[in-house]
Amino acid sequence: MIGPPIRAERLARGFGGVRVLTGVDLTVAAGEVVVLLGPNGAGKTTLLRILALLLAPTGGRLVLFGTDATRAPAALRRRIGYAGHEISCYPDLSGAENLAFYAQLFGVAEPAARIARLLAWAGLDGAGRRPVRTYSRGMSQRLALARALLHEPDLLLLDEPFSGLDPDAVERLQQQLLELRAAGHSIVLATHDVDRAAPVASRIAILHRGRIAWAGDGRADDAAVIVAAYRTIVAERA
Repeated sequence: MIGPPIRAERLARGFGGVRVLTGVDLTVAAGEVVVLLGPNGAGKTTLLRILALLLAPTGGRLVLFGTDATRAPAALRRRIGYAGHEISCYPDLSGAENLAFYAQLFGVAEPAARIARLLAWAGLDGAGRRPVRTYSRGMSQRLALARALLHEPDLLLLDEPFSGLDPDAVERLQQQLLELRAAGHSIVLATHDVDRAAPVASRIAILHRGRIAWAGDGRADDAAVIVAAYRTIVAERA
């Protein structure tokens, strides 16, 4: 499977007659971190779920790593990690048991060592044996991020990953994303938090009314320009 991690052409998706995505064009190269901004209802979550192969588009074409996503072979799915709005961890299992379950699904080598490292990274090494239902929102969010990283995916898709995280956890996540970027992994991150996302971004795109309305360099010193563009687009197209 050879090709850029993501090549989306005119992606469309509707629900009950309402068009959410109306023609998204997006290419993401290896080693890129694309931060996706947009107001509520712009289609960010829908786009990420399509890229994660959890939702089929109703129009357009999606090619992942040179493979038509409509085929979605198991080998392609193994290259993707996804953390969405929902934590999607089993509440009656412990944090470690949740990770062990997913490690078995993905065929992770040396799972015990990998799980121990990720629990420590997430600041959950002292809570790894506790049921997830006893976790706070921030702890659950950190576990979901650990689960998405578990199999070292080539393509990582994150929906509001900074939500519920304290400053230390934000810094750890930013550092992890920079390390993944340097190692050639690709990341698409949807967020409202420009200040936290800009330091890790190679490119920032604004999704509005189902299309990419603006895209530019993701350098941290351009954050003010990005915010201004975002506000202008939303105001002009309200």
